[in-house]
Amino acid sequence: MTESLDRYIEVNGRLVDAELKKLLAKKAEEPETIRKAMSYSIFAGGKRLRPILVIAAAECCGARAKDVLKTACALEMIHTYSLIHDDLPAMDDDDLRRGKPTSHKVFGEAMAILAGDGLLTLAFEAAAANAASRKLDGKGAAALVSAIARGAGTQGMVGGQVADLEAENWKGRNHGFKPGPHLEYIHLHKTAALIVASLEAGAILAGGSAKERAALAAYGRAIGLAFQIADDVLDVVGDKKKLGKRGSDADNNKLTYVSLYGVGAAREKARALVAEAHRRLKPFGAKAAPLRALADYVITRDK
Repeated sequence: MTESLDRYIEVNGRLVDAELKKLLAKKAEEPETIRKAMSYSIFAGGKRLRPILVIAAAECCGARAKDVLKTACALEMIHTYSLIHDDLPAMDDDDLRRGKPTSHKVFGEAMAILAGDGLLTLAFEAAAANAASRKLDGKGAAALVSAIARGAGTQGMVGGQVADLEAENWKGRNHGFKPGPHLEYIHLHKTAALIVASLEAGAILAGGSAKERAALAAYGRAIGLAFQIADDVLDVVGDKKKLGKRGSDADNNKLTYVSLYGVGAAREKARALVAEAHRRLKPFGAKAAPLRALADYVITRDK
């Protein structure tokens, strides 16, 4: 990571964390256990990639980080809820996340499910508050909620997770199963869709034009797919201690770019996608410098 990008993530990450602490502060009408479970996973050491994308997209369209903080936090809460549920025994059955025991290992399965549910619903409360603070009209507020819901739901992340589950033990499937298109669907929806939603949300809150939103969405699809391909590669060649997990996609017979195409071809595909992402940012000029650096970071990271 370049020094300038590292600084950008550090500064904005602190803003996001401070806002998350406010949003997750103890409330009298809530059971204390659920708040502890939600906070445990939110503050478990994530990269804050999606909140940073919300902020960077907003800046491309003329707004400031402080203008979009609640929605930045909303995207992080949705991402975290997905990780809590993804780690459950019924899903990937992981006992470590970012080097720490997963939510269900600490709080039990039922509370982990509820913690995910709580984060998902709180996310929309935060986004709605942000729409009000930015004085979006009804159409703008609806566009914001729609973009986030589409990225998180069955047309996005949830749909991708379903396709991922359906692709388990994919080797030896009958001739009707097409692993290449199925794999791209998984990655574009399971990972890229929420990244696209982050960028669209930032642009909507900043009053970005339809053309600006389209360019940022195209950038998001490219880096989202590249990010997941890089994850596939790291799962094979990365340091498990740095990755903070024990298992592997190969152990679970997952359909990945590496299992289908090999490490070399996967890396080449990721590099091509990052080049595409850079092309999509040309209209924004210098304002898109953080997004350009983030695109490069996607394929150079080691965790």
